[in-house]
Amino acid sequence: MNKFRFTIKILAIATLMFAFASMTQAQASRTWVSGVGDDVNPCSRTAPCKTWAGAISKTAACGEIDALDPGGFGAVTITKSITLDGTGTFASILASGTTGITINALSTDVVTIRGLSINGFCTGIRGINVIQAKTVNIEDVVIFRFAGPGILVAETTSTELNLNVKNSVMRDNTGDGLDLTSSTGVVRFSLDHVQLSGNANGLHAKAGTQGTARNSVFSGNSVNGVFADAVTGVAVARVWSSQIIGNLGNGVRSGNAGNAGVSVVEISQCQVDQNVGTGALVSTGGNVETFTNNSIKGNGVNGCAGCVLAGPGS
Repeated sequence: MNKFRFTIKILAIATLMFAFASMTQAQASRTWVSGVGDDVNPCSRTAPCKTWAGAISKTAACGEIDALDPGGFGAVTITKSITLDGTGTFASILASGTTGITINALSTDVVTIRGLSINGFCTGIRGINVIQAKTVNIEDVVIFRFAGPGILVAETTSTELNLNVKNSVMRDNTGDGLDLTSSTGVVRFSLDHVQLSGNANGLHAKAGTQGTARNSVFSGNSVNGVFADAVTGVAVARVWSSQIIGNLGNGVRSGNAGNAGVSVVEISQCQVDQNVGTGALVSTGGNVETFTNNSIKGNGVNGCAGCVLAGPGS
């Protein structure tokens, strides 16, 4: 009887080890999705999956999911380091009534989203919701028609989160184009060739955020083009060589009456024109640092009353 029990235990352990090995082997470093794929497939090049969500469980941490051809690959939640890449195809997410991409990874994880169109269909909650990660890279992505923000970062657990957005567009969202805040540390953002148009605020840097926007466009937003607004702590937005034009509120606003934080916007080599409100507005708790190389004209109110002249520029 003891020998029989021992044999059963050995068989059980072997079965578990085999199952674990099979699960490990099933996670590839690169997987594929296709408009004509199937999530029961292994997500290989010749047998692709149908959705990002179907492929992500079969992709190893630090791996990559690539789109083979045009398709709508569905909303997805990301919990590990990974790259979603739709470059060269019409890869999209139709996020009606939901969030397009939710990122809730470890504070050591790096997530890259590249070459996607994310459509909220006017009812989507938000385009990308970043809850936790070390670094999130958004490249060649278009996010539009969401009822909330294009990209929301509301960091509550880590000491630092890095958001890098390049060659991307957040447009025609009811919420802010970029809505950034941290209650526990700092969100560091970098924008390069980003268009934020037709949103509430284009860039809304709240408490615990600081970063730079270069070669970008903030236009046609219903409130402010760039808004630094720290309820507590500090919010800093540095905008260089960019256009802040045609917003229905202010071009640039720093500070918000009733908020106790310190808000700073720095502008250099920027065109701040044709905004309905003030070109550059300094509100309670706010600071706007400017150089003499900005063009601030054609706004409802021109000049920069209360601004700090940081230097002559070059």
